[in-house]
Amino acid sequence: MQYVLLVCGDDSEQLTEEESAERYAAFEAAQAEMEVRGVFRDRRRLRPTSMAKTVRRRNGELVLSDGPFAETKEQIAGYYLIECGDMDEAIELAALIPAAGYSMVEVRPVWEM
Repeated sequence: MQYVLLVCGDDSEQLTEEESAERYAAFEAAQAEMEVRGVFRDRRRLRPTSMAKTVRRRNGELVLSDGPFAETKEQIAGYYLIECGDMDEAIELAALIPAAGYSMVEVRPVWEM
């Protein structure tokens, strides 16, 4: 079964160059472990929420707003797409992602189409 691991973070967080490089290396290490296990399918980082648009259709009219749908401190910063045996394994893999230690990673099963 496929799962999306939604990596959340705080857009306003300011990291030094060294901290940013260390964090990137940690994300690369998580991906490498997933590749070794044969479960990795894709990984993408999303642009900041300041570049996002929310689209709604109300009473036949298109309603656009700036930013994300939810107004929270933590926003979806990227995702991993994995294919593994069950939710328990997906949770184990999500725990490898560095954001689990300072923010959160949401694990969502993907509908098979």
